Amino acid sequence: METKVLIIGANGQLGSVLTKTLRNKFGGKNVIASDLIMQENSEGIFEEIDATDICRIQEVVVQYSITQIYHLAAILSAKGEENPLSTWEINMKTLFNVLEVSRKNSIDKVFFPSSIAVYGEDAPLENTPNDAYLNPATVYGISKAAGENWAYYYFIKYGLDVRSIRYPGVIGYQSLPGGGTTDYAVDIYHKAVLEEEFSCFLNEDTTLPMIFMEDVIRATIELMDTPIENITVRTSYNVSGISFSPSEVVAEIRKLYPDFSVNYKPDFRQDIAARWPKSIDDSRAAKDWGWKSEYTLEDITIIMIHKLKEQYELNSKHLETLLHRN
Repeated sequence: METKVLIIGANGQLGSVLTKTLRNKFGGKNVIASDLIMQENSEGIFEEIDATDICRIQEVVVQYSITQIYHLAAILSAKGEENPLSTWEINMKTLFNVLEVSRKNSIDKVFFPSSIAVYGEDAPLENTPNDAYLNPATVYGISKAAGENWAYYYFIKYGLDVRSIRYPGVIGYQSLPGGGTTDYAVDIYHKAVLEEEFSCFLNEDTTLPMIFMEDVIRATIELMDTPIENITVRTSYNVSGISFSPSEVVAEIRKLYPDFSVNYKPDFRQDIAARWPKSIDDSRAAKDWGWKSEYTLEDITIIMIHKLKEQYELNSKHLETLLHRN
Protein backbone atom coordinates (compact mmCIF):
# COMPACT_ATOMS: atom_id res chain seq x y z
CA MET A 1 0.00 0.00 0.00
CA GLU A 2 1.26 3.48 -0.91
CA THR A 3 2.19 5.66 2.06
CA LYS A 4 -0.13 8.65 2.49
CA VAL A 5 0.88 11.12 5.20
CA LEU A 6 -1.18 13.74 7.04
CA ILE A 7 0.73 16.39 9.00
CA ILE A 8 -1.36 18.23 11.59
CA GLY A 9 0.30 21.48 12.64
CA ALA A 10 2.32 21.85 9.45
CA ASN A 11 2.81 25.61 9.83
CA GLY A 12 4.83 25.33 13.04
CA GLN A 13 8.58 25.32 13.63
CA LEU A 14 8.88 21.56 13.23
CA GLY A 15 5.98 21.01 10.85
CA SER A 16 7.18 23.42 8.18
CA VAL A 17 10.50 21.60 7.84
CA LEU A 18 9.15 18.09 8.29
CA THR A 19 6.57 18.66 5.55
CA LYS A 20 9.26 19.40 2.98
CA THR A 21 11.33 16.40 4.08
CA LEU A 22 8.41 13.99 3.89
CA ARG A 23 7.40 15.31 0.47
CA ASN A 24 10.91 14.63 -0.76
CA LYS A 25 10.67 11.14 0.71
CA PHE A 26 7.16 10.09 -0.34
CA GLY A 27 6.30 12.53 -3.15
CA GLY A 28 4.32 15.75 -3.02
CA LYS A 29 0.94 14.18 -3.80
CA ASN A 30 1.32 11.73 -0.91
CA VAL A 31 1.91 14.27 1.89
CA ILE A 32 -1.01 16.44 3.00
CA ALA A 33 -0.08 19.44 5.11
CA SER A 34 -2.70 20.91 7.44
CA ASP A 35 -3.13 23.67 9.98
CA LEU A 36 -5.71 26.23 11.08
CA ILE A 37 -5.01 28.45 8.06
CA MET A 38 -3.02 28.11 4.87
CA GLN A 39 0.21 30.10 4.84
CA GLU A 40 1.05 32.38 1.93
CA ASN A 41 3.17 30.73 -0.76
CA SER A 42 2.18 27.29 0.55
CA GLU A 43 3.25 24.52 -1.80
CA GLY A 44 1.71 21.10 -2.31
CA ILE A 45 -1.58 19.81 -0.99
CA PHE A 46 -2.90 21.75 2.01
CA GLU A 47 -6.09 21.26 3.99
CA GLU A 48 -7.38 23.60 6.69
CA ILE A 49 -7.92 21.54 9.84
CA ASP A 50 -8.84 22.62 13.34
CA ALA A 51 -7.50 19.61 15.24
CA THR A 52 -10.13 20.08 17.95
CA ASP A 53 -12.69 19.05 15.28
CA ILE A 54 -12.57 15.26 15.06
CA CYS A 55 -15.03 15.19 12.15
CA ARG A 56 -12.72 17.35 10.05
CA ILE A 57 -9.73 15.10 10.75
CA GLN A 58 -11.82 12.06 9.83
CA GLU A 59 -12.94 13.73 6.61
CA VAL A 60 -9.40 14.41 5.43
CA VAL A 61 -8.14 10.96 6.47
CA VAL A 62 -10.84 9.29 4.39
CA GLN A 63 -10.52 11.71 1.46
CA TYR A 64 -6.81 11.01 0.98
CA SER A 65 -6.66 7.39 2.26
CA ILE A 66 -4.14 8.43 4.92
CA THR A 67 -1.82 5.72 6.32
CA GLN A 68 0.40 7.83 8.65
CA ILE A 69 -0.38 10.85 10.84
CA TYR A 70 2.15 13.25 12.34
CA HIS A 71 0.34 15.16 15.10
CA LEU A 72 2.42 18.28 15.80
CA ALA A 73 -0.24 20.76 16.95
CA ALA A 74 0.15 21.94 20.57
CA ILE A 75 0.38 24.98 22.82
CA LEU A 76 4.01 25.19 24.02
CA SER A 77 5.47 25.65 27.50
CA ALA A 78 5.81 29.40 28.00
CA LYS A 79 2.70 30.26 26.00
CA GLY A 80 0.77 27.54 27.79
CA GLU A 81 1.32 29.05 31.23
CA GLU A 82 -0.65 32.14 30.19
CA ASN A 83 -3.85 30.05 30.05
CA PRO A 84 -3.27 26.63 31.65
CA LEU A 85 -6.80 25.20 31.41
CA SER A 86 -7.18 26.15 27.77
CA THR A 87 -3.74 24.69 27.02
CA TRP A 88 -4.66 21.39 28.68
CA GLU A 89 -7.97 21.22 26.82
CA ILE A 90 -6.46 21.96 23.42
CA ASN A 91 -3.39 19.73 23.79
CA MET A 92 -5.36 16.75 25.05
CA LYS A 93 -8.44 17.08 22.86
CA THR A 94 -6.38 17.28 19.68
CA LEU A 95 -4.38 14.21 20.71
CA PHE A 96 -7.50 12.20 21.54
CA ASN A 97 -9.02 13.16 18.21
CA VAL A 98 -5.94 11.92 16.34
CA LEU A 99 -5.76 8.69 18.34
CA GLU A 100 -9.44 7.92 17.86
CA VAL A 101 -9.44 8.67 14.14
CA SER A 102 -6.29 6.59 13.76
CA ARG A 103 -7.80 3.65 15.67
CA LYS A 104 -11.07 3.70 13.74
CA ASN A 105 -9.35 4.00 10.36
CA SER A 106 -6.57 1.48 11.01
CA ILE A 107 -3.79 4.03 10.50
CA ASP A 108 -0.41 2.28 10.17
CA LYS A 109 1.68 4.71 12.25
CA VAL A 110 1.13 7.83 14.35
CA PHE A 111 3.87 10.24 15.43
CA PHE A 112 3.34 12.25 18.61
CA PRO A 113 6.10 14.63 19.75
CA SER A 114 6.78 14.82 23.46
CA SER A 115 9.29 17.05 25.27
CA ILE A 116 11.84 17.25 28.06
CA ALA A 117 9.12 19.34 29.74
CA VAL A 118 7.72 16.02 31.07
CA TYR A 119 10.55 15.98 33.61
CA GLY A 120 10.37 17.80 36.93
CA GLU A 121 12.27 18.19 40.18
CA ASP A 122 12.26 14.45 40.94
CA ALA A 123 14.23 13.54 37.81
CA PRO A 124 18.06 13.60 37.83
CA LEU A 125 19.30 16.81 36.25
CA GLU A 126 22.36 15.18 34.69
CA ASN A 127 22.00 12.42 32.06
CA THR A 128 18.29 12.11 32.77
CA PRO A 129 17.32 8.51 31.89
CA ASN A 130 14.41 7.49 29.70
CA ASP A 131 12.53 5.94 32.62
CA ALA A 132 13.03 8.77 35.13
CA TYR A 133 10.03 9.77 37.26
CA LEU A 134 7.81 12.37 35.59
CA ASN A 135 6.41 15.22 37.67
CA PRO A 136 6.23 18.16 35.26
CA ALA A 137 5.65 21.67 36.59
CA THR A 138 4.02 23.21 33.50
CA VAL A 139 0.68 22.42 31.91
CA TYR A 140 2.51 21.77 28.64
CA GLY A 141 4.67 19.16 30.38
CA ILE A 142 1.65 17.66 32.11
CA SER A 143 -0.18 17.32 28.81
CA LYS A 144 2.84 15.69 27.17
CA ALA A 145 3.33 13.23 30.05
CA ALA A 146 -0.35 12.31 29.87
CA GLY A 147 -0.08 12.01 26.11
CA GLU A 148 2.80 9.57 26.42
CA ASN A 149 0.69 7.34 28.65
CA TRP A 150 -2.25 7.52 26.25
CA ALA A 151 0.08 6.56 23.38
CA TYR A 152 1.15 3.53 25.41
CA TYR A 153 -2.48 2.71 26.21
CA TYR A 154 -3.58 2.84 22.56
CA PHE A 155 -0.73 0.54 21.63
CA ILE A 156 -1.43 -2.15 24.23
CA LYS A 157 -5.24 -1.82 24.02
CA TYR A 158 -5.77 -1.41 20.28
CA GLY A 159 -2.41 -2.20 18.70
CA LEU A 160 -2.10 1.34 17.34
CA ASP A 161 1.55 1.95 16.43
CA VAL A 162 2.16 5.32 18.13
CA ARG A 163 5.78 6.51 18.21
CA SER A 164 7.19 9.47 20.09
CA ILE A 165 10.33 11.47 20.81
CA ARG A 166 10.98 13.75 23.78
CA TYR A 167 12.50 16.73 22.03
CA PRO A 168 14.93 19.05 23.79
CA GLY A 169 14.92 22.71 22.78
CA VAL A 170 14.85 22.89 18.98
CA ILE A 171 17.10 25.33 17.11
CA GLY A 172 16.37 26.13 13.48
CA TYR A 173 16.66 28.96 10.98
CA GLN A 174 13.57 27.94 9.02
CA SER A 175 10.96 29.67 11.20
CA LEU A 176 10.55 32.07 14.12
CA PRO A 177 10.20 30.90 17.76
CA GLY A 178 6.79 29.57 18.74
CA GLY A 179 6.41 30.20 22.48
CA GLY A 180 8.78 27.74 24.13
CA THR A 181 11.10 28.18 27.11
CA THR A 182 14.15 27.25 25.02
CA ASP A 183 13.29 29.70 22.21
CA TYR A 184 16.00 32.14 23.31
CA ALA A 185 18.42 29.86 21.46
CA VAL A 186 16.72 30.74 18.18
CA ASP A 187 15.99 34.42 18.81
CA ILE A 188 19.57 35.14 19.89
CA TYR A 189 20.89 34.32 16.40
CA HIS A 190 18.36 36.63 14.77
CA LYS A 191 19.51 39.48 17.01
CA ALA A 192 23.15 38.75 16.25
CA VAL A 193 22.62 38.88 12.48
CA LEU A 194 20.58 42.09 12.82
CA GLU A 195 23.38 43.47 15.06
CA GLU A 196 20.89 44.27 17.80
CA GLU A 197 21.23 43.83 21.55
CA PHE A 198 19.69 40.61 22.86
CA SER A 199 17.69 40.49 26.11
CA CYS A 200 17.78 36.94 27.49
CA PHE A 201 14.93 35.69 29.70
CA LEU A 202 17.18 33.01 31.27
CA ASN A 203 20.22 33.35 33.51
CA GLU A 204 23.52 33.20 31.65
CA ASP A 205 24.51 29.87 33.25
CA THR A 206 21.21 28.01 32.74
CA THR A 207 22.24 24.85 30.91
CA LEU A 208 19.55 23.04 28.91
CA PRO A 209 19.53 20.21 26.33
CA MET A 210 19.16 21.49 22.77
CA ILE A 211 19.02 19.95 19.32
CA PHE A 212 19.51 21.33 15.81
CA MET A 213 16.54 21.12 13.44
CA GLU A 214 18.39 18.89 10.97
CA ASP A 215 19.00 16.38 13.77
CA VAL A 216 15.34 16.63 14.84
CA ILE A 217 14.05 15.79 11.38
CA ARG A 218 16.51 12.94 10.93
CA ALA A 219 15.63 11.47 14.35
CA THR A 220 11.92 11.63 13.55
CA ILE A 221 12.29 9.93 10.17
CA GLU A 222 14.65 7.29 11.57
CA LEU A 223 12.21 6.43 14.35
CA MET A 224 9.25 6.18 11.97
CA ASP A 225 11.29 3.97 9.59
CA THR A 226 12.38 1.57 12.34
CA PRO A 227 10.81 -1.92 12.18
CA ILE A 228 8.03 -2.28 14.74
CA GLU A 229 9.80 -5.16 16.50
CA ASN A 230 12.72 -2.85 17.37
CA ILE A 231 10.54 -0.32 19.19
CA THR A 232 10.81 -1.06 22.91
CA VAL A 233 9.66 2.31 24.30
CA ARG A 234 5.96 2.95 23.86
CA THR A 235 5.77 6.15 25.87
CA SER A 236 8.48 8.36 24.33
CA TYR A 237 12.18 8.13 23.50
CA ASN A 238 14.74 10.54 24.94
CA VAL A 239 16.77 12.13 22.16
CA SER A 240 19.74 14.34 22.89
CA GLY A 241 21.68 16.82 20.82
CA ILE A 242 23.98 18.97 22.95
CA SER A 243 23.63 20.90 26.21
CA PHE A 244 24.69 24.52 26.64
CA SER A 245 23.92 27.76 28.46
CA PRO A 246 23.16 31.23 27.06
CA SER A 247 26.68 32.39 27.89
CA GLU A 248 28.15 29.56 25.81
CA VAL A 249 26.02 30.56 22.81
CA VAL A 250 27.13 34.15 23.24
CA ALA A 251 30.79 33.07 23.28
CA GLU A 252 30.33 31.24 19.96
CA ILE A 253 28.45 34.15 18.37
CA ARG A 254 31.17 36.61 19.44
CA LYS A 255 33.68 34.65 17.37
CA LEU A 256 31.75 36.04 14.39
CA TYR A 257 30.28 39.20 15.94
CA PRO A 258 32.79 40.40 18.59
CA ASP A 259 30.62 43.36 19.61
CA PHE A 260 27.43 41.35 20.12
CA SER A 261 25.68 42.76 23.21
CA VAL A 262 23.54 40.73 25.64
CA ASN A 263 21.72 41.56 28.86
CA TYR A 264 20.10 39.05 31.16
CA LYS A 265 16.58 39.66 32.49
CA PRO A 266 15.25 36.35 33.83
CA ASP A 267 11.45 36.06 33.93
CA PHE A 268 8.96 33.26 34.73
CA ARG A 269 10.64 31.05 32.11
CA GLN A 270 13.73 30.84 34.32
CA ASP A 271 11.65 29.02 36.94
CA ILE A 272 10.47 26.57 34.28
CA ALA A 273 13.98 25.95 32.95
CA ALA A 274 15.37 25.39 36.45
CA ARG A 275 13.23 22.26 36.78
CA TRP A 276 14.30 20.75 33.47
CA PRO A 277 17.26 18.42 32.86
CA LYS A 278 20.69 19.80 32.02
CA SER A 279 21.58 16.78 29.92
CA ILE A 280 19.74 13.77 28.53
CA ASP A 281 20.54 10.05 28.38
CA ASP A 282 19.36 8.85 24.96
CA SER A 283 20.94 5.38 25.07
CA ARG A 284 17.58 3.66 24.51
CA ALA A 285 17.18 5.46 21.18
CA ALA A 286 20.77 4.63 20.27
CA LYS A 287 20.21 0.94 21.05
CA ASP A 288 16.79 0.53 19.41
CA TRP A 289 17.24 2.55 16.22
CA GLY A 290 20.83 3.72 16.07
CA TRP A 291 20.27 7.35 17.03
CA LYS A 292 23.28 9.68 17.21
CA SER A 293 23.36 13.48 16.95
CA GLU A 294 25.66 15.10 14.40
CA TYR A 295 25.88 18.84 15.25
CA THR A 296 28.04 20.70 17.77
CA LEU A 297 27.32 24.19 19.11
CA GLU A 298 30.02 25.56 16.82
CA ASP A 299 28.38 23.85 13.82
CA ILE A 300 24.95 25.18 14.78
CA THR A 301 26.22 28.73 15.23
CA ILE A 302 28.00 28.85 11.88
CA ILE A 303 24.99 27.45 10.01
CA MET A 304 22.44 29.62 11.83
CA ILE A 305 24.37 32.82 11.15
CA HIS A 306 24.97 31.92 7.51
CA LYS A 307 21.36 30.94 6.79
CA LEU A 308 19.80 33.88 8.63
CA LYS A 309 22.09 36.35 6.85
CA GLU A 310 20.94 34.87 3.55
CA GLN A 311 17.29 35.20 4.57
CA TYR A 312 17.57 38.81 5.73
CA GLU A 313 19.52 39.82 2.62
CA LEU A 314 16.91 38.15 0.41
CA ASN A 315 14.07 39.88 2.24
CA SER A 316 15.85 43.22 1.94
CA LYS A 317 16.30 42.79 -1.82
CA HIS A 318 12.64 41.80 -2.16
CA LEU A 319 11.57 44.94 -0.27
CA GLU A 320 13.79 47.13 -2.45
CA THR A 321 12.21 45.59 -5.57
CA LEU A 322 8.71 46.33 -4.28
CA LEU A 323 9.63 49.91 -3.42
CA HIS A 324 11.09 50.50 -6.90
CA ARG A 325 7.92 49.13 -8.51
CA ASN A 326 5.84 51.64 -6.58
